[in-house]
Amino acid sequence: LPLCVCSCTPSGFCLFKMAAGDNSGRPPCLSFSGPGPLGNSQPSNSVFSLPASNGGGAGAAQGAARRPNPQLGPSGPEANGVPTGAPPQNPLQSPAAGAAATPASNMITTAASNAPPATAPPSTPSAASVLVYREPVYNWQATKSTVKERFVLAVGSAVFDAMFNGGMATTSTEIELPDVEPAAFLALLKFLYSDEVQIGPETVMTTLYTAKKYAVPALEAHCVEFLKKNLRADNAFMLLTQARLFDEPQLASLCLENIDKNTGDALAAEGFTDIDLDTLVAVLERDTLGVREVRLFGAAVRWAEAEAHRQQLQPTPENKRKVLGKALTLIRFPLMTIEEFAAGPAQSSILTDREVVSLFLHFTVNPKPRVEFIDRPRCCLRGKECSITRFGQVESRWGYSGTSDRIRFSVNGRIFVVGFGLYGSIHGPTDYQVNIQIIHTDSNTVLGQNDTGFSCDGSANTFRVMFKEPVEILPNVNYTACATLKGPDSHYGTKGMRKVIHESSSTGNKTCFTFCYAAGNNNGTSVEDGQIPEVIFYT
Repeated sequence: LPLCVCSCTPSGFCLFKMAAGDNSGRPPCLSFSGPGPLGNSQPSNSVFSLPASNGGGAGAAQGAARRPNPQLGPSGPEANGVPTGAPPQNPLQSPAAGAAATPASNMITTAASNAPPATAPPSTPSAASVLVYREPVYNWQATKSTVKERFVLAVGSAVFDAMFNGGMATTSTEIELPDVEPAAFLALLKFLYSDEVQIGPETVMTTLYTAKKYAVPALEAHCVEFLKKNLRADNAFMLLTQARLFDEPQLASLCLENIDKNTGDALAAEGFTDIDLDTLVAVLERDTLGVREVRLFGAAVRWAEAEAHRQQLQPTPENKRKVLGKALTLIRFPLMTIEEFAAGPAQSSILTDREVVSLFLHFTVNPKPRVEFIDRPRCCLRGKECSITRFGQVESRWGYSGTSDRIRFSVNGRIFVVGFGLYGSIHGPTDYQVNIQIIHTDSNTVLGQNDTGFSCDGSANTFRVMFKEPVEILPNVNYTACATLKGPDSHYGTKGMRKVIHESSSTGNKTCFTFCYAAGNNNGTSVEDGQIPEVIFYT
C-alpha cells in the first residue's frame, strides 16, 4: 500500500487504528491526492501497511482527523476524530461531520472500497480511534521565504545567528568581513555546510582565529588538535604565542613542555625572535628549562635586537636593555660560571657597572653579597623532589682544612641528583663557602659541580646546596659525592646506614642507595659517620 504522507509528518508515519465495522476483508489503500501544505507534492518512498480491519471503510479513513500531538482518543468527540480546537479546515474529516465531503487540499482519500461510509454513534464500537505520531512539518524550509531565515551559517554559529536574526540584525544583502582571511573563511564554510575539515600548516592559525571569532568550537577543536600533532621544537615558541593569544591553555602547556625538553633547539629556531615580550617573560620565569643560563642570555640578546628593529630603535645596549625590561631580571646570572659571565654578559654593556661588580663579587668572595638576580637553579625535571638521609644521629664538631668530604654510592635505578644536604656550624649563624661535585668513580670524570655558598642558623638541620644542572645517575654504577667546605666546625652524622631505601608515596617505586667508603683523602667521612648526610634527587 502507498505510504500515507499527510502533512502531519515529514516522514509519512501517520498511524491509524481502525475499529470494527468493515466486512470487506480488505485494508484501505491510503493515497495522497492533493498538494502538500506548502504547495509541494509530497513523495512516498516506502510502504506502510495497515492491518486488515472491519471498521469504517472509506468513512473511517476519512474520519481519522489529524491531531496536534501524538495521542489516542479514548472516547467522546475525539474518539470520532474531532479533537477539541481542531483546525477549521482539517484534511481528514470525521464521519460524524460528514463522510461524503469532497476531498480538498491535504485530503486523504481511500481507493479500497466503493461502499458508502459506515456511520456510527460516537459511543459505539464502530467508531475509529486514532493514534497519530507527529513530527516537524515536511519541507519546513519552504516556509522560509528569505535566505537569512534558512541560512546554514545561522544554524552553525551563534554569531551569525545574531548577525542575521538578532535584534540588531543587518538588512544589507552584502556583508563585508574585512578581518578574516578568505582561505580561513572558506574552511569555515566547508565545515559548516559539509563537516569537511580543511586545515593546513599555512591556514591553521587564521582558521583557528576565524572559528573563535564566529563561535564554532568544533572547528576550533580540530585546529588545536592539528597544532598538537604538528608541535615541534622549531615552532614551539610561535605556537606558544598563538596559544596565549587565543586563550588555549592546553596547547600553551604542551608548548611549554616541549620548550622545557628541547630548550636549546627551541631558542635556536628562526621564529623565536618573533615572539612578544610577555611570552618571553613567561618562558624565562620557568624553573624547568633544560639549558645553561649563558645560552638563555644570548637568546635574549638576539630577541632584543629584533624587538628594537620592530620598534624602529637602534640596537644599542641601552635600547636592548629597554626592550628587554623585566625579562633581563629573569636571567639567572649567578648560575653561570665566572668564565661564562666574564666572556659574555660582563662585556655586553647591557648590565650596569654596579650589576657587573656585584656579580663578580658573588662569584669570588665569601660571604657572598646579595645580588638582584635569581640564584635558584633551574631543574628540567618534573615530578616530586625526593631526598634520603643516611645518618641516624647528629653529633657536634667536624672540622675542615681544605680536604674534601667524600662518599661512594650507587643506586638501583636511573635518577637525577640535583643537590646535597650539608651540616652547618655548631657556633650559631654562619656562612660557608663550598664546592660540591659528583664524580664517575671508575673514570674519575666530574659529571657535575658547583662553587657556591650557604648560610646556616646554628641548628643541627641540613642545609641545601644545589648543582647548576641535574646530574644523571645510572643504575648499578659507582659514583663519588664530594663536598669541600670552608668555614668553622660543624655538626656531623653518626650511626650511618649502608643501604637506604626511598619509596615513592604516589607510585610505590623503591629507589635503593648503597653507600661505600671512598678511598684516599676524604676528611674522615665514611659510611658510619661524617658529612654529606643527604642526597636530593628526582626519579
